[in-house]
Amino acid sequence: MASGSGSKNDFRRKWDKDEYEQLAQKRLTEERERKKMPVPPVKRELLRHRDYKVDLESKLGKTIVITKTTPQAEMGGYYCNVCDCVVKDSINFLDYINGKKRKYCIFLLCQKSLGFKKRFEVNKKKLEEKQKEYGFEERMKELREEEKAKAYRKEKQKEKKRKAEEDLNFEDDDEMAAVMGFSGFGSCRKGH
Repeated sequence: MASGSGSKNDFRRKWDKDEYEQLAQKRLTEERERKKMPVPPVKRELLRHRDYKVDLESKLGKTIVITKTTPQAEMGGYYCNVCDCVVKDSINFLDYINGKKRKYCIFLLCQKSLGFKKRFEVNKKKLEEKQKEYGFEERMKELREEEKAKAYRKEKQKEKKRKAEEDLNFEDDDEMAAVMGFSGFGSCRKGH
């Protein structure tokens, strides 16, 4: 095996170091440009007082029997209906209500409901556009075509069913003829 780089028998892969160096530099500059672009700040709501009272004393001093089938909201401790979790004492419950995890759950719940609302609005707009595009005559024409297509598909299914039944009957006749030693019963198949 020749050790020269121009040898025909040298099967080692040759890397173009200059090309890969240029690609690396290009990628680094693109990353720097992306990082320099200012990200628009998120407008957050200012802190405000709760408009509801946190019930800390209603279960104080009471005994509750808890089984496996007891709903989580009625189990011992303080229940958060947003996150569907139970906290065992009042101090931890207040910390939880004012903490990051609950705010994140509320944020996700709001995002989910906003997503549903947006999707609902988009679908509503699509329906309105379709209604605007179609007049009464066009819609009736489309309904007739749909009915024709359904009838055609139904007829095709019936035809397939009939053919399958006929094939089964003819196969039975052929088997019976073979058992009896005939090549057939002397009649040709109908429809073939």
